Amino acid sequence: MVIIPAIDIIDGKCVRLTQGDYSQKTIYNENPLEVAKQFEDAGLSRLHLVDLDGAKAGAVKNWKILEKIAGKTSLVIDFGGGIKQEADLDIVLNSGAAMATIGSLAVKSEAVFVSWLEKYGADKFLLGADVKDEKIAISGWLETTDVWVYDFIRKYLEHGVEQIFCTDVSKDGKLEGPSLDLYKNILKEFPGLHFIASGGVSNVDDLYRLAETGCSGVIVGKAIYEGRISLKELTLLKTQI
Repeated sequence: MVIIPAIDIIDGKCVRLTQGDYSQKTIYNENPLEVAKQFEDAGLSRLHLVDLDGAKAGAVKNWKILEKIAGKTSLVIDFGGGIKQEADLDIVLNSGAAMATIGSLAVKSEAVFVSWLEKYGADKFLLGADVKDEKIAISGWLETTDVWVYDFIRKYLEHGVEQIFCTDVSKDGKLEGPSLDLYKNILKEFPGLHFIASGGVSNVDDLYRLAETGCSGVIVGKAIYEGRISLKELTLLKTQI
């Protein structure tokens, strides 16, 4: 299981939100590149980079930070937030992201996303499934759709999507543990899926449980910034999980 640290950006700073609420914001570092380098020094190879300003504005805003991190580290970066137009997608991929993270667009504008998959290749995308009671949530989690997560995943697997991450919005940023039952059910339905868990990770034991569940990766954010999981532990875990 690959451990994927997360950096969320607001006003050029490394922050975390609780349950996607911009009013519940904690600034952890003024310099995202510094944080990214710490992850790289710990032996981690991936980075989940989220442009929260872009997500709010509906257009990519913090691409220069992406460019800087991609240029000064060897991290494999997936970047999301505000990718609504093809011009934004081009900016993200040209700024050094290995993958563009797509969430709400895949629900609201299926034809657009499918056309991107065909044009750029499915390997250029990380599909995000934000879930509340097994239904897809969109628009910063403010809106729950009637789209069942299993139907959503199945549809895009048929379009060639290779990697999917799933966030239980009720868990994110609360450090209460991940949604193991949900992930077990998804992996039972799609046994060969490259599935990345996200949300709720609070300690090292959670990481072992996710690995036992069969997750291919896990996105970890607040637990690192709050000191629940140290970079030293992540370095050791990299060889054990």
